[in-house]
Amino acid sequence: MKLQIITIGLCLFLAACKSNKKDMIGDNNQTELVDYFADNGYGNAVAVVQHPAGIFHKGVTYVCYQGPLEDPYVASYNHNTKEWKGPYKAGVSEMGKDPNRKTDNHGKPSMMIDDAGYIHIMFGGHGGTKAIGENKLGNHHYGKNKHVVSKNPLDISGWEELENISPFGTYNQLIKMDNGDIYLFYRHGAHRSNWVYQKSSDNGRTFEDPVSFLKHKRRTDMAAVDSWYPWLSRGNGYDIIVAFDYHICRDNKNAQDPRGHIPERHNLYYMVFDTKSGQWRNVKNEPLEMPLTKEMADEKALVKQIPNDWTFQGITDVDPNGNPHVAVLVGPDVGENRSGPKRIQLFRWDGQAWLQGSTNNLPKGDADIELKSATEVSLYLESQIKKSVGEISRWDSFDGGNTFSKGPVFLSRKHSGFVISSLIDNPHPDARIIVGEKVSGTDFRKMYVLGDNGPIQRLKSEANVLQKK
Repeated sequence: MKLQIITIGLCLFLAACKSNKKDMIGDNNQTELVDYFADNGYGNAVAVVQHPAGIFHKGVTYVCYQGPLEDPYVASYNHNTKEWKGPYKAGVSEMGKDPNRKTDNHGKPSMMIDDAGYIHIMFGGHGGTKAIGENKLGNHHYGKNKHVVSKNPLDISGWEELENISPFGTYNQLIKMDNGDIYLFYRHGAHRSNWVYQKSSDNGRTFEDPVSFLKHKRRTDMAAVDSWYPWLSRGNGYDIIVAFDYHICRDNKNAQDPRGHIPERHNLYYMVFDTKSGQWRNVKNEPLEMPLTKEMADEKALVKQIPNDWTFQGITDVDPNGNPHVAVLVGPDVGENRSGPKRIQLFRWDGQAWLQGSTNNLPKGDADIELKSATEVSLYLESQIKKSVGEISRWDSFDGGNTFSKGPVFLSRKHSGFVISSLIDNPHPDARIIVGEKVSGTDFRKMYVLGDNGPIQRLKSEANVLQKK
């Protein structure tokens, strides 16, 4: 009887130890911090072209990204309380629901906060479909451009949809001026479409009709159509500045290139939109007739002719004197459907001419640009180091872009690949850029917000969003 009691007691003791160990592990999980704020980024969850994907406003950084089923997700971080909220699903994309179709990635969200504090998200379009109706400014492809707004100011937990923008849009880019006017720029359809803007003067509740500023048209010398890829940002005062490159949109069957329609882009251009006067101009302050054609762009807006290598993703910023720096990724044509690896090339206007900086020591990869003065230039760069390490770093120039040296490394991971956003609007030093890290063997990405001190951490139990489903 005594032996039985001892045996039972020993079993209870061991069970208690096992239970306590489990509880301790559970407590550790509740307090363990990770570098990512969510694990449900999907596909190319962010990109430089759809922007801004993040805004710092009244002590809080708000971010958006493409999540499961290509739907938009929004999260926020309070820099005073160190509290994360979300991610919350802000809307439902018409893309990403067909299991037999590849991830489209063109409907990634961009965001804006109006003067009343409401948060706006634009997402879901890749030219729209014929079922939506006639596209008078271009052609159709897929999805539907949508606009949702938060139900309450600065509250990301509830959203409603507004039917006040063109459903044919893609590559949404949002800019708010000091007077509260909101400009939505996008391509009005698939490749063979005009680029347009819509303006709102009532906090995004209504938008004026689309106005074209870059014109697509059939070429007469070959089987192709003129097409464009601009990137727009705030300049000084009332200005919006534009860096853009040219896409020669070849027919699938053409006599010039047996590869058919390929993502071939060339040249680098720059222009300015004075939102006060409504006038577009080039860097020499000469007026430009809108919508801009290829011929007029070559004559009046050309920064650099790049006829043989392929370009990708122009970016621009201006110094306090209004002189722009313009950059673009450039890679060789290797005879395939994609170019070789691209490295950034940088040009600055000195008041008389475009001068090219020295960027040959920079690693290959996507980037965004920040000018602090006429001589201080920073590039926030995504790159692969020695083909085995993914890295997000900053490269600094103190001579106007003539030379660059490596600055801080914000994130480094072995055997990883990253996608990056453009710089967060009005960034807090701890939250400058949004990054998605590919999770091996899946279409998901871990999402990071990076700043001068590296990633903003979060409880693992909160960041593992996918485990909660």
